[in-house]
Amino acid sequence: MTINQIVRNTVERLKAEGKVWTPDVYAETFCAEAKKAGFAVEDCSGIDRYVALMDKKTLDEIKQYRVRTTAELIRFLISKLSRMNPNEATILVELLSGLAKKMAQSIDLLHNPDASALAKKTIAILESQGGSTQIDLLKQAWTNFLSVYDDSFLMKLAHFGSVDSTNLRSTIEGLKFKTSQGGGVDYDRTIRILISSLVPSIAPTMDDTTIELSQKLHSNPAYIATDECEKEIKTAIAMRIALDKHSVEEMVHALDVLLDKLSVQLIDLIERSESSSSEIREVKRDLEALESHKPADFKTAHKRLYTIASTLEERVEVLSKDLKVHNEKVNQMGKKIATLEAELAQATQASREDFLTKLFNKRAIEEYLNLKEAEYERHGHSFCVAMLDLDHFKAVNDTYGHEAGDAVLIAFAKILKLEARNSDIVGRYGGEEFLAILGDTDLEGAKIFCEKVRAHVEQAHFMYQGQRIAVSISIGVAQRSNFPSLKALISGADERLYDAKRKGRNRVEPA
Repeated sequence: MTINQIVRNTVERLKAEGKVWTPDVYAETFCAEAKKAGFAVEDCSGIDRYVALMDKKTLDEIKQYRVRTTAELIRFLISKLSRMNPNEATILVELLSGLAKKMAQSIDLLHNPDASALAKKTIAILESQGGSTQIDLLKQAWTNFLSVYDDSFLMKLAHFGSVDSTNLRSTIEGLKFKTSQGGGVDYDRTIRILISSLVPSIAPTMDDTTIELSQKLHSNPAYIATDECEKEIKTAIAMRIALDKHSVEEMVHALDVLLDKLSVQLIDLIERSESSSSEIREVKRDLEALESHKPADFKTAHKRLYTIASTLEERVEVLSKDLKVHNEKVNQMGKKIATLEAELAQATQASREDFLTKLFNKRAIEEYLNLKEAEYERHGHSFCVAMLDLDHFKAVNDTYGHEAGDAVLIAFAKILKLEARNSDIVGRYGGEEFLAILGDTDLEGAKIFCEKVRAHVEQAHFMYQGQRIAVSISIGVAQRSNFPSLKALISGADERLYDAKRKGRNRVEPA
């Protein structure tokens, strides 16, 4: 069917129904005839095109009012716009802004300096009606806060009660601190625990210095808060370790003596057994020679056999008793040695860890470098080394103080550990200088890792006592296969680090 035939059918239908020929009535009748004929006319699908662009709430209203034509749709939308309150969106924005302010004020009361600083900044921006750029930067600041926030310090309270990291109030109320009548802190319980920890775990007695320190603390509990007490506690800990080591050496010596005695007993038994065997063989020959079966000869052989058997039985019984006694002593020594090995493992771990950043220290890093070098020489497994140094770190210490510098080092260590893979080894090489060993990685892969660390540091917000500290990092990276030795590799990475410093800092320089 052609469009002309549809037009003729539309005219005939209008005449038959006796309708007034208005444009809307004609358009509605024409579209009905076109649909009936299976003819697609773009003008007849106009309302469907517009309705598909609307939200569900408006679409439901259109269905409720049975809007069919484009003209009806336009009238419906005009009516809906007339009914809307122009201030509704403004009021909603004000309410949300007010809610955000109250939330920020609440966060400011949570006793966290970093969160309080961000909350105050949020309130200031909301009150000044900051633009989208400021709000986006503020959102990034909160994201950075969440990424570096660490509540592990709460575990320090575990000695005084249960710790619930989801409810600080219940944690604080559950702490069992004692207070004196004068309102000061009563250190008695803490001092008792401290003195107990200074008692050697293996050595039988305490040294005179530790005894004197315990007497000071008993007579003046407030002495624990002084710098002198801290020094004396460190000395006492070192002395406790030395006493335990000395006791272990004595126990090992006693064990050596015991083993020597046991060896003598075993050798004596062996020698006795050889002698007995010789005697038994002689008795056997005597028995074979008893052709005449003379009772006197038989009695003699029997007596000799009995004597040998009795001697062996006595020696075995004596040795068995000795072995039982020695076995008990050996078991006791074994338990003590196992305890010492566990303490030695803990001490070894502590000696490999940087006390501030909790990363590997220089000693541990050098051990891992030697292991990587051995793998490279044996199997040809190449690796990369990155030297990382915080820019203008001395200025941070001079401007904000060494505590702020320590906070920056701790925060950077967390970033470095976060970006590192499980196979990577990162540690503090000295001062504000860090080193990363990147295994099974070529120079391009190492550059990608270094750029991620550099960008993370640049975008992070290092906060201290409400002040933001601008921090950047320079990195030099080198690949082992490009250098003749491990020493040359370290020097190459260090030279590239200083190239990055000379070229303006905050950059990665590959060798």
